[in-house]
Amino acid sequence: MPHAPQPDPADILPDPADGLIDDPYAAYARLRDTAPVHRVAGPDGSPAWLVTRYDDVRAALADPRLSLDKSHALPGGYRGFALPPALDANLLNMDPPDHTRIRRLVVKAFTPRRVESLRAPIRRTADELLDAVEPLGGADLVAAYAAPLPISVICDLLGVPAGHRPDFRAWTDTLIAPDPARPQAAKEAVVAMLGFFTRLLAEKREEPADDLLSDLIAVRDAAVRDEGDARRGEEDRLSEDELMSLAFLILFGGYENTVQLIGNATLALLRHPGQLAALRANPAQIPAAVEEFMRYDGPAALAIRRFPLEDITIGGVTVPAGETVLLSPSAANRDPGRYPDADRLDITRDTAGHLALGHGIHHCVGAPLARLETATALAALIERFPRLALGVPPEELKWRPSMRARGLLALPVTF
Repeated sequence: MPHAPQPDPADILPDPADGLIDDPYAAYARLRDTAPVHRVAGPDGSPAWLVTRYDDVRAALADPRLSLDKSHALPGGYRGFALPPALDANLLNMDPPDHTRIRRLVVKAFTPRRVESLRAPIRRTADELLDAVEPLGGADLVAAYAAPLPISVICDLLGVPAGHRPDFRAWTDTLIAPDPARPQAAKEAVVAMLGFFTRLLAEKREEPADDLLSDLIAVRDAAVRDEGDARRGEEDRLSEDELMSLAFLILFGGYENTVQLIGNATLALLRHPGQLAALRANPAQIPAAVEEFMRYDGPAALAIRRFPLEDITIGGVTVPAGETVLLSPSAANRDPGRYPDADRLDITRDTAGHLALGHGIHHCVGAPLARLETATALAALIERFPRLALGVPPEELKWRPSMRARGLLALPVTF
């Protein structure tokens, strides 16, 4: 009787990508060592190539041969959120020249002067949120502080009425980490958001205010009235779908990344009391520490998916045109080839070149605001609560069930 064929060793060894959600940094380390460009199941289960080494990720983030435009994707690949056209025409789905044209308008919202003007309002909001929880002796810092602070700031910037903010937060949370038990929830959230932005734009057109959304509407409508102006037609052209998509992206991006960064940074400090003590002794170090928090445990586990315009070699692996490429800033930022002792939190570290906010033309346009919000939130928290401590053992903390976004579901603390 013939012997049964022996299995290939590769078929019985554990996949180095195992644990990407439950223990991502250990999985990233295995991938960097053994399979730095690795075939994985993307966030929706479709095939993708995951890139984990610093040099490869940094180069790919700025490579014009890797497109964000979903029209270049092969059928069946991971494409990200299924958004209607009115919300899909945003910077995360665009290449130049459209990306260049629209980004030029967005950066006007985040000039150093405009961001600096938000410092006092951000601190005021942070203090008000801490006033509310201080008498309780403890709180879930995600729900009570890390989430409401950035949503308040970005909604103030855009001019979103306060009454709509809880709904928007719920919709955004649903899209960040969809509930497998409620497959329709994400679609319902998208429909609700589309209706919300449609009404909001109409209200701002009827009654403009001193806010970014009113300014963008004015740019859009002025270009429509004056299509013969060559300069404006080139620099300020903005379709109605692009306008709505831009409002959606600023709100979504301005909320999602910052809430997770504040939560992750706070947890990092609570798990490293020596680093927390150093910041208490020298609060001026907080802005530099924020860069280390972004490197050490940033919110963007994966950058927005990309599609090669041609067969491309990354880290010695040829990725065919149209397949999905997932670049991991979180894995790259823990690469010991770039940062010695990379798994150690060190607020005095030289973090130059970290990729938490991207690199190249798609570098996060709201980066100055995210830095200011996080630094202000941490300063207010450290100053207010000298006995701040975790309310549960670290192993009981729950993380969002997402390989794309790295953030806590809750952060119980005592004061």
